[in-house]
Parts: sequence; C-alpha cells; structure tokens
Amino acid sequence: MLVHEQPGAHRPGGIVAIANDESHRLTGPPREYNRAPECNRSGSARIPLQPASEPAQNMPSGNHVDYLLLGVLALIWSTSFLLIKIGVTGMEPFTLTAIRLVIAAGVLLLVLRLSGRRLVVTRPAVRLYAFVGVLGNALPFSLISLGEVTVTSSMAAVLMGIMPVATFVLAHLLIPSEPMTARKFVGVSLGFGGLIALVGMSALGTIGSDPLGQLAVLGGALCYALTAVYVRIHGMFGTLEAATGAGLVAAAAGILFAFWLEDPLTMTPTAPALWAAVILGAVHTALAALIYFRTIRNLNAVTFAQINYLIPVLGSIWGILLLGESFGPNVVMALCLVLAGIYFVQPRRRTRAATSAP
Repeated sequence: MLVHEQPGAHRPGGIVAIANDESHRLTGPPREYNRAPECNRSGSARIPLQPASEPAQNMPSGNHVDYLLLGVLALIWSTSFLLIKIGVTGMEPFTLTAIRLVIAAGVLLLVLRLSGRRLVVTRPAVRLYAFVGVLGNALPFSLISLGEVTVTSSMAAVLMGIMPVATFVLAHLLIPSEPMTARKFVGVSLGFGGLIALVGMSALGTIGSDPLGQLAVLGGALCYALTAVYVRIHGMFGTLEAATGAGLVAAAAGILFAFWLEDPLTMTPTAPALWAAVILGAVHTALAALIYFRTIRNLNAVTFAQINYLIPVLGSIWGILLLGESFGPNVVMALCLVLAGIYFVQPRRRTRAATSAP
C-alpha cells in the first residue's frame, strides 16, 4: 500500500499509516461546499457531508495512487467468493457474515484508537454509518453468502455485473457531476462484454434456474450500487471514521440477522470456515473498507463500479495460478475489455489551453 510520508516525520505503519494519511489529505482546502466546515467533538475540522453541485467537467478523476488502490481492492475482493465458499461449507451463511463483521469492527476500532482519533457523531455521520453499515455491508454480505450456497460462481459473476450498470443509471439521476454520457455507456458496455467473454454465453442460459439464490446475489449487487452512489454524495469526511462507524453498525446488524434467521450458539463451525471468517473480516472487510472510502471519494462512482467487472477476471487468474485451472484466450480478452471499459468511463481531462485564463 502506498503512503505519502512527510520528510523527517515519524508515523506508524500498516493500516494506521493509511488512515492517518487520509486525515492529512483531508485537512487541505476543500472544494466549495454548501455549509462552512464544522468541528467534531474532538475539536478537529470536519468537512460537511453535502457537497455543492459541480459541473461535469470538474468531476473527480483520481490520481495514480487511487487507481493503484482500486487494483489492490480488486485483488483483495477477487478472493472473497472462494473464502465465502469455504466458510458456508462449515457454518451457516448469516453466522459467517456476523463473525466476519464483528472481526472487522474490532480491527477498525483498534486502528481508530491507535491513530488517536475519535468517531464523528453527528446526525449526517450517523445516517452515513447506518446506510453503509446495513445496505453496504450486513445486507449484501448476507444475501451473497446465502446465494453462494446454490448459485454457481459464473452465474454469481454475471449477476454482480449488474452493479456497474445500476451505478451508471443511479449516478446520472442522483449526482449532478456524473451525467450519463456516450463515453461512459461504451465503457460500461465493454466491461459487461468482458464479463460475458470470461464466463461464456452458456452462463446466461442458467438465469432463472435457481430464482431464490440468484435473486439473493442480485439483491447484493443492487445494495452495492446504491451504497456507492450514497457515499459519493454524502461520504465527504475522514476515511477511518467512516469505515469504523459503518463497521460498528454492520456488526450489530449482522448479529441481529444471524440470531433472527439462524441459531449461531448451537453451531460447531469447522476450522477452515473459522479461518475464512477471520480473513474475510480483517482483510476483505476492515482493510478493504479503508481503501473503499478513499477510492470512491476520489474516483467517480461509475469508475469505482467497474471493479465488479475486474474482480471475476482476477478470480480466474487466481484459479490458474493457485488451482491449476486451464488458461484460455477468453481470460486475456476479458481483461482487455474490462481495462478498456475502465479507460472509457473516465472523464476527459481538459487540456492546459482549455483551462488557462485568456
């Protein structure tokens, strides 16, 4: 993970360094907002949660570090389906989700404490925690874990591919700075084409064969799309605080779902399932949440959503490298189409001549 170090400064390493780096990045002059900056209870400046509308040409396009972190996040999440498969073979899906979320919340709380920062507790912040915690974590994690019990990996990849399409439409409707353009349409279409090239047209023939499982995975994809757009609109404050607050709400919701729908106290999970839950919680949820809040703030929502096309391709590469699965030209074609899609959904950068004063 890349962290910008100030010369001569002593800073902790690991996740704490990433979190503190975000704190320093947020103290610079913000864009124009509808309200003046407020202070949280710790006395530090807090950027308001509702940014003013921006013209389309000024929408965020990110830098090289943001794209590198997007790739790291895709690498992390590309192993999630494998770990979930291991987890649900040794424990019930909602219990797996609850354990995963509790571990993630504990890790994030520890990082927050080590960084010497406090949770932002304001009405807009609590709304963000609740929305992301339930709709962006507890509910989709539970739905996808439930769907993975019966849905094949290729079908799950196709259903998760609806997320970028839904984000494309929702961003146009709800985010003034991210209008629907022909360039973005081409990018989203290329990404979906790459997904189909990877799994094959035969995967589409299984749509409807397992309606409940497929609807569960599709519901998870739509939850992610709604969350991506919501965070782009309202998530304009510290990465660590946002991730921790959402993680606490998600853990509470996950526990409620588990005890409502299952009986976790009577289960005897297998050792591989427990290890899968620990890795999913610490790496795929806690660390991923810190990267998620940074990248989605600095990249536009449609660009971030392309990660759902990249994840299955990387998952196939993991299978080739680790499991000895066969390598076919469809993997190369899929990767090329997905990368081309990511390129096309970027906003065009204005030239120096266009931005300079006359």
